[in-house]
Amino acid sequence: MKLLILDRDGTLNRSRDDHVASPEEWEALPGALEAVARLNHGGWRVVLATNQSGIGRGLFDMASLNAIHAKMHRQLAAVGARVEAVFFCPHAPEDACHCRKPEPGLFDQIGDRFGVPLHEVPAAGNAVRHVQAAAAAGCPTHLLLTGKSEHLRGRTGLGADADLAVLVPDLPPGTHLHDDLPAFADWLLAQDAVAPD
Repeated sequence: MKLLILDRDGTLNRSRDDHVASPEEWEALPGALEAVARLNHGGWRVVLATNQSGIGRGLFDMASLNAIHAKMHRQLAAVGARVEAVFFCPHAPEDACHCRKPEPGLFDQIGDRFGVPLHEVPAAGNAVRHVQAAAAAGCPTHLLLTGKSEHLRGRTGLGADADLAVLVPDLPPGTHLHDDLPAFADWLLAQDAVAPD
């Protein structure tokens, strides 16, 4: 099974400083849904791992989160894409739970649910804490230069490990960088094309 773990806000859809709290506020990033479709057609099963502390903070409830995800699933289906499951942490930061990224709990849950060794499951997101959680769980890590990391796009020498360590000191070593989800999909599908059968 080819399984892939993505972040949600800032990766698949536009992030907001005040949380995406309603379906009306959920807006897909350009090309992101189509990127998921291309990954699906390439044999990848996609799941989401997302912090949703707005629930724990009382900013929205489970009914709102379900409505947001219903809209997301409809828009994915409209372009021939599918997200298999959404794993989320509803807790506020002060709850100090094991499922809130950068802790690896959500990734561990995904590995258990799908029965896949996490070292075989790439994980991509726009927030360093997503990459840290993925690395702690043993996943190959990918940082997308959208959302929380958009300010890094176009920085001179960003590909060099030394420069990267200065710009993003908490980024796990070996993390690959991609401009956005479509660029990551291109990269991953290209890897598939050259991989031995």
